[in-house]
Amino acid sequence: MKVTVDPHRCVGSGMCVLTQPDVFDQSEDDGTVVLLRPEPAPEQEGGVRQAVHSCPAQAIQAE
Repeated sequence: MKVTVDPHRCVGSGMCVLTQPDVFDQSEDDGTVVLLRPEPAPEQEGGVRQAVHSCPAQAIQAE
């Protein structure tokens, strides 16, 4: 799986961090998404999919 984020679309809700904190973080400056692991481990893929679906701004993509 490959993950990409668009911090310009992000509204800083933090749902991604709540679902998969090992893959996502939030910027201390403006609260937007920070991608920690663009290629998460297989056991993290379910949480990443959940983060994609729970993002209100659709700022996360996973392939």
